[in-house]
Amino acid sequence: MVLESPAARAAHCTVARLPDIPVTMNGLVPTVHAQINGKDALFVADSGAAFSLLTRAAVQEFHVRVDPSFRGLYVSGVGGSERAEVAVADTFTLFGRTWRNVEFVEAGSDFGHGAVGLLGQNVFSIADVEYDLANGVIRLVKPTDCGKDTPLAYWAAAAHKPYSAIDIEFATPQQPHTKSVAYLNGTRIHVMFDTGANTSVLTLEAAKRAGVTPTSEGVTPGGAEWGVGHRVSQTWIGRFASFKIGDEEIQHARLRFGDISAGADMLIGSDFFLSHRIYVASSQRKLYFTYNGGPVFDLTARTPAAGANAAAPPEGSAAAQQAPGPVPANTRLNDPTDAAGYARRGAASAARHDYESAIADLTRACELAPTESSYFYERGVAHWQNQQADAALADFDQAIKLKPDDVDALLARATLHARRHDPPAAIVADLDPADRALPKEADARMRLGELYAYAGQPAAAVVQYSKWIDARPRDDVHMAAALNARCRARTLAGQELRQALEDCNAAVKMKPNTAAFLDSRGLVYLRQGNYDKAIADYDAALRLQPKTVWALYGRGVAKSHKGLSAEAQADMAAATALEPKIAARASGYGITP
Repeated sequence: MVLESPAARAAHCTVARLPDIPVTMNGLVPTVHAQINGKDALFVADSGAAFSLLTRAAVQEFHVRVDPSFRGLYVSGVGGSERAEVAVADTFTLFGRTWRNVEFVEAGSDFGHGAVGLLGQNVFSIADVEYDLANGVIRLVKPTDCGKDTPLAYWAAAAHKPYSAIDIEFATPQQPHTKSVAYLNGTRIHVMFDTGANTSVLTLEAAKRAGVTPTSEGVTPGGAEWGVGHRVSQTWIGRFASFKIGDEEIQHARLRFGDISAGADMLIGSDFFLSHRIYVASSQRKLYFTYNGGPVFDLTARTPAAGANAAAPPEGSAAAQQAPGPVPANTRLNDPTDAAGYARRGAASAARHDYESAIADLTRACELAPTESSYFYERGVAHWQNQQADAALADFDQAIKLKPDDVDALLARATLHARRHDPPAAIVADLDPADRALPKEADARMRLGELYAYAGQPAAAVVQYSKWIDARPRDDVHMAAALNARCRARTLAGQELRQALEDCNAAVKMKPNTAAFLDSRGLVYLRQGNYDKAIADYDAALRLQPKTVWALYGRGVAKSHKGLSAEAQADMAAATALEPKIAARASGYGITP
């Protein structure tokens, strides 16, 4: 028997890498291009998904067949659970390899940013996996002759950087997730590493055990969380004495927590992955990570707007973030070697709110590949997020010049025109070609509807909303908002008022105490001349949101028709004080006292 020292065993260790998987960050969503049945498809790289998923709309769009032999399937996520089926693609292509008769779980309906599905652990668990999202890459690697104690954070050794190593739980085919432990206020908590979670989030129970609840001092709203399942969960942001994972500790950490179903006390989301380079060594049951620098957690409030587009920077939002210590030097070992690499790294920098670095990398990508429209689009997004609207518009112009049917650039330019209050014609000029280029099931139909409505074309908005609604199950997480939008557009157009009322009734039934839905139904009743019901709905909406402009003005109009002149004038004056042009806008749709 020959005994070897740890150093000798490490000397024999080799790491074979499969072809890199290029990853583009769409905000905090890591996306990967693949092909289904020979057609390009965008997926979210989701280490928290046990199996790869396709939306129901994607199954229709890509002509994927459903296997009827599987019954009674359910999947679960932060939004609860939902029924699922098994769908089989004739071919699936990823990193240059094509497989036949590939199974997906058919579930979910909206993964955002044009993604048609999730790539789950059935892809990432075939080998060790390295997440280098800050450089736009996921690497599948297979170590050979590497003992359990052999450090596999090879990039850290090359740069002489410190690294953390933590044990991970044993994964099974039924539970393939990457789980470990961290410490919140000194107490051990279970965490799951989940690139599909845009932001890291604690469960309500874990936060409560640490002494923080939604009513605690200093806690602020954190927006919504949603995913697989049909529930939108509210989150909050609170301050905790400490958060420690591996050798990293953040004192006085501000963390998001919410009423979520997580399968752990905390989801470690893509914000953490962006700020770290992570190697999941399933071969050793360890996880290695190094800190890239910058904020660890993104605390921007999210809103569950259907059809959201990454190009539009959120209005009035702020990301309060923190880092565990000084930003380490030399966080990037090597510059990219091609335009695509610069573009991916630029998108990752933009996701971390490092817009100066993002613009520099994307400019280099544009220089290396001046005919690639997507690089100008990405740079336009970074310019826009950096409050450089004119530069953003110039980039969107160039992207569309290079590719007239670039839907992302068309929608981004239309949205930017809307944000700048440019003439409606400038907005619609981009919507019509986007409409022609999009498949009818596309998630972006909702954004098209919103923009047509903003541009004063409610009838065209109805067409877009209908395409979106018809392609999705009734229990879609965004269905209530979509039905309300179609109800309002029909009402403003003065058409199909019976169908409009059906839409609004359905939306109110799904979410009864929603001011916007009650406001829209009040508008339907106003159009129908049912002034008592209109006033009742407007009253209810204003109890929830006292400064709802249309509800104030609509109630004033309804009261005017009932002869309640003094009350009517008071309501319309209150609405005008909030929005001086409300009377002219309402008159444009034929709504007058």
